[in-house]
Amino acid sequence: MQVLVRDNNVDQALRVLKKKMQREGIFREMKQRKAYEKPSERKNREKAEAVRRARKAARKQAQRDGLLPAPKPKPRPERRPRPGAPMAAGQAPSAPGAAAPARQF
Repeated sequence: MQVLVRDNNVDQALRVLKKKMQREGIFREMKQRKAYEKPSERKNREKAEAVRRARKAARKQAQRDGLLPAPKPKPRPERRPRPGAPMAAGQAPSAPGAAAPARQF
């Protein structure tokens, strides 16, 4: 696994690395390997995971076929453009010296 550090920003690179590790399931595997797992417990866990994956796949297929309603999309917060980033089409540049919009925290 490789993460590029840009502009000596190690904090951002760490966040990216943690997100990649989370997606790959490395943290979950580390937690499982912390203690011994009996073979019977392992079989039961793997069987339960397979059932969960099969149910999820069946639910997704039913949604694609129109048998189940699609999940509601999560509301996304508006993103502010980075300073110095190129502007999107239809965006007017702010005049120098103009009052900046109030920040909400």
